[in-house]
Amino acid sequence: MSHTAHIRSHRKPRRNASSLAMRAGVAGGVLSTLAVAGASGSANAAEPVTQTLELPTLTADLATQVAQSADATQQAAANYELQAERDAAAAKAAKQAKADLAEAQKKAEAKKKAEAARKAAAAQAASRSSQRTTLSASASSSTSTPSTSTATGSAAAVLAFVKAQLGDAYVSGGTGPNSWDCSGLVQAAFNQVGVSLPRVSQSQSTAGTQVSLSALQPGDILYWGGAGSAYHVAVYVGDGMFVGAQNPSSGVVEKPLSYDPPSGAVRVL
Repeated sequence: MSHTAHIRSHRKPRRNASSLAMRAGVAGGVLSTLAVAGASGSANAAEPVTQTLELPTLTADLATQVAQSADATQQAAANYELQAERDAAAAKAAKQAKADLAEAQKKAEAKKKAEAARKAAAAQAASRSSQRTTLSASASSSTSTPSTSTATGSAAAVLAFVKAQLGDAYVSGGTGPNSWDCSGLVQAAFNQVGVSLPRVSQSQSTAGTQVSLSALQPGDILYWGGAGSAYHVAVYVGDGMFVGAQNPSSGVVEKPLSYDPPSGAVRVL
């Protein structure tokens, strides 16, 4: 018998496969348990995060508030724009009303002036009618108005000059030698005898001594309109006749006083 026969071997006994498998299974179970526990622990650790699930709700509320604020801002802008349009329309209407008022006042003033002119023309026509009657009666009397045959000196020269222009054209502003306006002809006629007259009829109607239409003498200046505001002049040539640059259609003509009775007369000779 060997001296070592009774000595227990110091080698560790071999583990058989089933034992190893059992241990591996146990270890696997333990690891599985730990994994489950770890997962559970991780889940427990994530619980505070679970509370933040309310954030989407808060965010939706905030979005709603922002949308409502945007709507309110947009509505305010629309209201402001509408008010601005109304103000602009009101300003335009006020401006138009002011323009319409000014136009109405202008038309009223024009109508007033036209009415005044009509009345003045009617009064003047009535006056001329009265004068025509007076002049007709005066012309029938041999002692009322002397004939051209009695005109002498400067008066005769004036009459000769205006009669020499009969048939010439009437041109506004004309002063001869072949076209005249009424005051240009009268001024030129009296220049022949050294009498300087103003250029326009208004001034010529006050250039001499006022005389009655029933006491006219050849060479007197006849005027139509008021003294100082006359619009036409001519030269009385006797026998109830006058010579003047009448208008563009007539030119320089000789007409009876009854054709267009004058308003008055002045004597400068």
